[in-house]
Amino acid sequence: MLTDEENQLLCRIEGDALMGQMMRRHWTPVCLIEEVSEPDGAPVRARIFGEDLVVFRDTEGRVGVMDEYCPHRRVSLVFGRNEECGLRCLYHGWKMDVKGNVIEMVSEPPASQTTKKVKHRAYETKEWGGFVWAYMGPQDAIPQFVPPPWAPTAGVRVTIAKAILPCNWAQVLEGAIDSAHSSSLHSSDIVPARVNSAEAKMDATWLRPSTDKAPRMQVERTTYGFRYAALRRPIQNASSHDYVRSTVFVAPATALIPPNNTYNIANVNVPVDDTTTAFYFLAWGDPDNTPDTETWRKYLGQRVGTDLDERYRPLRNRENNFWQDRESMKNGSFTGIQGFPNQDIAMWVTMGPISNRSEERLGASDLAVVEFRRVMLDALNAFQEGDTAIGTGEKAPPRGLCSFQAIVPKDTDWRSFDASPVWEKREGVAAGEPNYQV
Repeated sequence: MLTDEENQLLCRIEGDALMGQMMRRHWTPVCLIEEVSEPDGAPVRARIFGEDLVVFRDTEGRVGVMDEYCPHRRVSLVFGRNEECGLRCLYHGWKMDVKGNVIEMVSEPPASQTTKKVKHRAYETKEWGGFVWAYMGPQDAIPQFVPPPWAPTAGVRVTIAKAILPCNWAQVLEGAIDSAHSSSLHSSDIVPARVNSAEAKMDATWLRPSTDKAPRMQVERTTYGFRYAALRRPIQNASSHDYVRSTVFVAPATALIPPNNTYNIANVNVPVDDTTTAFYFLAWGDPDNTPDTETWRKYLGQRVGTDLDERYRPLRNRENNFWQDRESMKNGSFTGIQGFPNQDIAMWVTMGPISNRSEERLGASDLAVVEFRRVMLDALNAFQEGDTAIGTGEKAPPRGLCSFQAIVPKDTDWRSFDASPVWEKREGVAAGEPNYQV
């Protein structure tokens, strides 16, 4: 368990909060590219680290991420006119370009040259892997954008489901790295089967080669976070083999989740503010094998208009019991909640806006959760003392980093297992073994 002081240090990200300042030393997803796909289209409201932003694509296709409020009288630019390579405030016609330069002040006399005296807050941006990214740290020391492990090249298909959740980022992240819960919470969707590997069935359940609900946990700390393994008894050859599911935590808020036989999975969590999280659930890999956006969101129960409102907020919520169906529970559903991310969301949200970790009673299966807290609090201490942020610079994750799942002989060390992301099968590669080429 954590003390209340440690919990606040871990969770709080707004303003001068140390965790938020460290997170700002990373490139951060702000919104989906699809939300601002149209040049001169409608601006989009975003909120990251408690800071209100406006995102827009200008006439020439460049994306801007700026302070939502006009530098003149602080009215919202979300309602502004997106035209002729700039966003024009409706109130007095001030116009800003994607770099925050004030290029027109129609309410001011030309002789005043006030445009040269005002600069609106804007952040450097990058489009990659389906996201608009921004670097929200010190703008005089912007690091080069490095593709994340789940989108190492432009040729990778990344399919994203998005939801805005009314709870703190850390409890969402802890859920993503907790391998033990999947054997209970998702037991109606991820079912044991006599197979040689985890298998995805987009029109039905996912298959897992184990009935073991109490995995043995082992962890390896790294410069970018940590890796850990959940070791289970496989259904076949249990006396000589282990079923290994290795998850990777990439600081500050990404989990590389063990894949299935067809594509890879990741979870990215962006703090909107102290008590709100932008939760992104990703499928990625070979464009021929990774599900398209509509299929993915339908399967997960994460479609705008059906499962989410127009601002990506789940229609399933605490007030309507997340649409839990007690009758289906009598007929075999473990949770009565459709879509396994919705099962997770119900757990995260009912912990409260910020979970009170001082009242927890943790067990052996919580090893990864404990390690996450230790890693991040240690990283905060180092950052406060002047060290670089965890996972940046020389501490960045290596190219080719991935999670994996496999049935291996008991004498195999998962730490040195030659893992590679799931990709299309190529000549010379044994069946069931991924081969990833970039």
